[in-house]
Amino acid sequence: MTNKEFDEKFRYDEKDLGVNCKEGKTVFKVWSPMAERILLRLYDKDGGEPFLEREMRLGERGVWERVFPESLHGMYYDYLVRIEGKDVRTADPYAICCNCNGSRSMVVDLGQTDPEGFPEDRAPAVEGEQIIYELHIKDFSYDKDSGIPEVYRGKYKAFTIEKTGQSYPTCMEYLKELGVTYVHLLPFFDYGSVDEAGDGNQYNWGYDPLNFNVPEGSYATDVSDGTVRIRECKEMIQSLHKNGLRVIMDVVYNHTYRNDSWLERMVPGYYYRYQEDGSLSDGSACGNDIAAGRAMVDNYIADSVMYWAKEYHVDGFRFDLMGLLTVELMNRIRRELDEEFGTGEKLIYGEPWRANSSPMESGTRAALKVNTGCLDEGIGIFSDDTRDAIKGHVFREEEPGFVNGGDGLEALILHAVTGWRDGGAVFRPRSCAQIINYVSAHDNFTLWDKLVLSMHNGESDFSTRYEDVLAANKLAAFIYFTCQGSLFMQAGEEFARTKFGDENSFQSGPKLNMLKWSRTVEYKELVDYYKGLIHLRKKLPGLCDKHKSAALRIRGKSIHADKVVSFRVDNRDFDQAGEWDELYIIYNASLKEHQLDLPAGKWEILADGKVSDCRLKVPEDQASVTVGAGSGMLLGRYGVEG
Repeated sequence: MTNKEFDEKFRYDEKDLGVNCKEGKTVFKVWSPMAERILLRLYDKDGGEPFLEREMRLGERGVWERVFPESLHGMYYDYLVRIEGKDVRTADPYAICCNCNGSRSMVVDLGQTDPEGFPEDRAPAVEGEQIIYELHIKDFSYDKDSGIPEVYRGKYKAFTIEKTGQSYPTCMEYLKELGVTYVHLLPFFDYGSVDEAGDGNQYNWGYDPLNFNVPEGSYATDVSDGTVRIRECKEMIQSLHKNGLRVIMDVVYNHTYRNDSWLERMVPGYYYRYQEDGSLSDGSACGNDIAAGRAMVDNYIADSVMYWAKEYHVDGFRFDLMGLLTVELMNRIRRELDEEFGTGEKLIYGEPWRANSSPMESGTRAALKVNTGCLDEGIGIFSDDTRDAIKGHVFREEEPGFVNGGDGLEALILHAVTGWRDGGAVFRPRSCAQIINYVSAHDNFTLWDKLVLSMHNGESDFSTRYEDVLAANKLAAFIYFTCQGSLFMQAGEEFARTKFGDENSFQSGPKLNMLKWSRTVEYKELVDYYKGLIHLRKKLPGLCDKHKSAALRIRGKSIHADKVVSFRVDNRDFDQAGEWDELYIIYNASLKEHQLDLPAGKWEILADGKVSDCRLKVPEDQASVTVGAGSGMLLGRYGVEG
């Protein structure tokens, strides 16, 4: 039987798989068309022998069911699945709660896990722009200088502490002052690479999915009770919302932690891709690829996304290795979220690449960068073109970009400012709304480390305050903050975050990865520069415009000399009167200052290489401006009617 024939015979589209426990009734349902028998086993504690075993009953389309007329909230369970005469134990692939380390599932009445006021929790309105701050939960508060009580450090609960009592802002207080609008949290569903019962020195980024619909237990204060992780995860999101921040969940639906997953045990061979020789495909470089494009795989992923959006009030999703998923699935997820919550209310973006090639299902297209134009306009992609043009090749550490000495990049930089809508790349986005501009993320070198390596001949003294690196850091931020598209930054980029040259710190430990809060004081000048750019960006409709025609606002693009470019932006807000009708933006990455003529009109400097969000009026009789070496300048024209 082909995959298509299998799907046609067994596809099940109801949204009730897993366990539904509420109103004094508990219903177990799993999908396993190949099973000959399924035995449900119930446990009254995590460990020991089952106190009750019951046969599941086979219904239509391969769905097995067992109903109990009472609430089994708090009970643990697993299944014995018989396929081809062999019994295999498995947890529930649709589980929404689990034991410590996720090897056994748990029944939970979700209504009993809500913190006080959670049903009324609502996301704050986004004003001005989407500015995303990428953050790892443990990194946020592990540093003792965070001021977070030790019992909460590295935990969900750290986000509920609004004031830490430190002499300078840290944690939630710092995020509020910085002005970002979204917090992108690295994976916080249950992952397999950390022992939840182990000590707090364990560390992983979390790209190792074990239970897709359960919060990770190592971030909870109590791993012995599966409901605690749910409640505290909800408290974290509720607190972020209360403090004006939306929450993006980093999701990893392209592979599983191990090949012998609960999905594989329940329906062997269905959920993974295979090569022609029968070996597992490895486009993820993690040992397996989820077979997106098959009916029940797509249902599983789409339903999981909807579950997190509904139950946990998650405001957006970042898809890891989105190039292993399909255009059709991504567009479906976009459509379903829009239908449920309103068009564009939930943010979606992802990595439009994969580690290796992977066989796709017939009739599907990979959600790769070259297929960006096939994706819904409401699905964003990380712009590695912008990233590499600004700072240099992401894998070749000493290769520079525009800000750190690279040659011949002027044209690429000017393409980047339109969100690549005017050409210059191997793809053409439907609008700049699809472009996520950034210069650093959790992967690869931090921006500071990359600049040190590329500007100081491989120098490894990352703790030194290099003034030329500081200036290049500012210019890099200035450039991507003045490009059309959405903005994304790695936590700590704004205070010269270093991982001491570790470009793949996924398991390098919390002391290396944690945000070192004292650097916000040491590099306060840089923090203030980012803070000013964030505040200023929200007031510039010409750069915030996400419509298909937004690129038409960019005009007068000019290359004045090596590493010196400029352009103008129609900054009119057609819904209300604005402060500046036009912007004039200059990037000078050269080693000397440059003088440029000003277009006609009254101008004021809004940002330069030293200060952002400033208001320095240019004398009306001054016909030019001087832009310092290795810096940028943003001017706004004011006092023009119509």
